[in-house]
Amino acid sequence: MNVSVVIPVWNERPNLPACVASVRAALPAAEIIAVDAGSSDGSRAWLAAAPGVRLVDAPRGKGPQQNAGAAAAGGDVLLFLHADCELPAGSAKGLDGALADPKAAGGCFDVRFAERRPWSLRALALGMNVRARILRRAYGDQALFVRRAVFERVGGFPDWPLFEDYELVRRFKRHGRFQVLPLPITLSARRFLKYGVWRTLALVFVLQLGFYLGISPRRLKRWFVDVRPRTAGTT
Repeated sequence: MNVSVVIPVWNERPNLPACVASVRAALPAAEIIAVDAGSSDGSRAWLAAAPGVRLVDAPRGKGPQQNAGAAAAGGDVLLFLHADCELPAGSAKGLDGALADPKAAGGCFDVRFAERRPWSLRALALGMNVRARILRRAYGDQALFVRRAVFERVGGFPDWPLFEDYELVRRFKRHGRFQVLPLPITLSARRFLKYGVWRTLALVFVLQLGFYLGISPRRLKRWFVDVRPRTAGTT
C-alpha cells in the first residue's frame, strides 16, 4: 500500500514544521504533497526548501487544493491532513490494518487537542470520536483517508468553501466501509480558543443545520471567519 499525504496550506508557516515532521515519523515511506494557495507568510518558501515535500499550487479553498494534491499524487491511498494537525505514531500499521479489509473505502482518525485547557476541549474531542464511531461520519480535521480508486470514482471533493469534507465522506461511504482508527491525531484548538468553545460549537451546529436544510455552503461560509493570520497582500 502506497500512501500519499496531501496537506492544503494557506498562511500556516508556524504549524508546518511539526505537521511535516509528524508525517515523516509516522509514515516514513509516504509521499508528502503540500498544496499552497498563495501564502504570504513564508509558508511557500519553507515548503519549497523542505526535503521530501512536493509543492503544488492551487486556487484557495480546501476542496480545490486537496483535489490538486490528489491529482499530483502517486499513491493508491490518499490521506488528507490539515496543516495544524500532527499524525500519531503507529499510523502506518493502523492504515494497513484498516485497509486490509477489501470492503473498506476509507476512514478517519480519532482526535485529541494539543491544548489541555479548558477542560471542555477534552469533552469536545470525546464527542468527535464518539460521533465518528456511531454515525460513521467525520470532517477534515480528523485526517480523512480514502482509496484513490474510490476518490476518483466519486469525483473527489466538491468545490465548496464548507462541508466539502462531509460531502466526500458521504459519497465514498456508498462504495465501502468507513473505518475509524483508534489513534488520535493532535489537532490545534486555535478556533475554539479564539472564539470560545461553546460559542464555536453553537456556530458549527447552526451551520450544519443550515446545510441540512439546503442553504448553499458558499452562503454559509460568510458566517465562518478564518482564524489564520492575514498578512500584507492577503484578502
